[in-house]
Amino acid sequence: MKTLNRAEQNSADTWDLGSLFENHQAWDESLTLLIERIQEASKLKGTLQGGKTSFLSTMRWYEETSILAERLYNYAFLLYAGDASDNDNVRRYSLASQYLSQLSAAMAFFDPELLGIEDKVIDAYLQDDAFADYAIFIQKARRFKEHVLSEREERLMALQGEVGSVMRTTFGDLTNVDFNFGELEGKPLTQSSFSSFLMQDDRDLRKRAYKQFYAVYDKSKHAIARLYEGQVKQDIFRSKARGYESSRSMALFGDKVPLSVYDNLIQAVHEALPSLHRYYALRARLLGLDKLAHYDVYVPLVKGIKAHTSYERAVQIIGEALKPLGQDYVTTLTKGLTTDRWVDRYENTGKRSGAFSSGTYTSKPYILLNYKEDVLRDLFTVAHEGGHSMHSYYSARNNPYFHYDYTIFEAEVASTFNEQLVAKYMIETSSDSKTKAYILGKQIDDIVATLFRQTMFAEYEMITHQIAESNTPLTLELLREEYRKLLVAYFGPKVEFEEESDMEGLRIPHFYSPFYVYKYATGISAAIALSQKVLKGGEAERNDYLSFLSSGGSSYPIDSLCKAGVDMASVKPVQDALKTFENLLDQFEALL
Repeated sequence: MKTLNRAEQNSADTWDLGSLFENHQAWDESLTLLIERIQEASKLKGTLQGGKTSFLSTMRWYEETSILAERLYNYAFLLYAGDASDNDNVRRYSLASQYLSQLSAAMAFFDPELLGIEDKVIDAYLQDDAFADYAIFIQKARRFKEHVLSEREERLMALQGEVGSVMRTTFGDLTNVDFNFGELEGKPLTQSSFSSFLMQDDRDLRKRAYKQFYAVYDKSKHAIARLYEGQVKQDIFRSKARGYESSRSMALFGDKVPLSVYDNLIQAVHEALPSLHRYYALRARLLGLDKLAHYDVYVPLVKGIKAHTSYERAVQIIGEALKPLGQDYVTTLTKGLTTDRWVDRYENTGKRSGAFSSGTYTSKPYILLNYKEDVLRDLFTVAHEGGHSMHSYYSARNNPYFHYDYTIFEAEVASTFNEQLVAKYMIETSSDSKTKAYILGKQIDDIVATLFRQTMFAEYEMITHQIAESNTPLTLELLREEYRKLLVAYFGPKVEFEEESDMEGLRIPHFYSPFYVYKYATGISAAIALSQKVLKGGEAERNDYLSFLSSGGSSYPIDSLCKAGVDMASVKPVQDALKTFENLLDQFEALL
């Protein structure tokens, strides 16, 4: 559990960013080219409305510039995520953010000009094969017509965007870099290792880790509450400026996801809360406790099995589990996770907590991890992020640039699909009932974390934004009060909370990407449905799923998932996933 400095990491355990830029000098030279392109942008004003040839030329220029900007930003972002304590990484990331904002401001004319062209003219352009690489992008962009502002207003919105991201970056710097959680029994307590401590058998150790961790947040709770309030106000400002009914409406509009999908998710989960309360009652019984504390809810349901999986072994298990997706998928992913160096594997000082997948149209689909060999959840995290990266891999190779970027709504399907297959494989290959129960308990815990918990987060986001939109100030006390209500409702009568438990709502980084987390819950619902189709089906079902991964952003997410075989406009996939949870509980209790 020793936390290394970045320079101490074995290079084989880190990502190879060479597919973005060979070195820092190459990045610097390309930044100069981007600056030149930003200066050129002003000369393009009016070209979209200058006829077919002029329109097409501008689209090609915009495509080339966007690919360059994407590469520049991703390189800087990944370096910063790997070590935010390195001043050069901070400088490069700030420059990338700054010039992307300037590019957006320089291109402020683009949307108003595009939307100002008559429909019949655009329709005529799109009949020409030369526009094939841009057709879907143009059609989707024109859907925003009523929410696009004048050129001057769009420029102001673009300039404000850099300022609007300060809450998110400040929260990240504060919690990932400045916060020092100290040590426990000679081991560092960090954002990443906190989960490992909460899974230990020693209840006193869990309690001390919990108290010590939240004591650090307690010292900065007012500042963090103000950061979150600032984020909510930023969301509301953007939605009002663009004429949306609410910030939630704006967040779902781009994906063409009805608000009913969000509302139905919360309603279905509320109806299933008795099964979640049954789960916590079972957990209390297995731990020999009358009531659970908040720091008791992550201990493995089956004791006596020590999970210790090397990274290399985790990749082998994942490769075996994903064989139903075909040899090409498995070979590409396992090479990416190992010899092709898509992955930054282990924690180091200054590194961002958690995990993510992030790449560009022309680069490897990179993965950040903070892998811990003694945390079985981290094996599933590798599979999860691998699902994201394979989605990006297939999408980039089967679509033009403007059509390759799929939505987060779809992304969470690909990632949790992989987790479903890995869980099934590990249960089926377990040698005894106790091991099966252990892995089954892990699968149950994953559904709790992904479907129930993320829905709770989604409900909290909805509540806080609605409160702020009614002109009620989001004070620290109000934020904690609303979060505690949800804790009590979701965890049920068998869980008692500490005084500081409601500060959990202050430490969730996804709240700085508004209305994002509900997609985890809808994603696992779709993934359960699709994984069952692939496992029970044959080549046709597998090909349908791989076609979904290859579709990129070529259609709206509800439509692309329908083609793969699941209708997320209906509440049925969520209800079926909740029934799967109940069935898993039944199987688990039968094994015990």
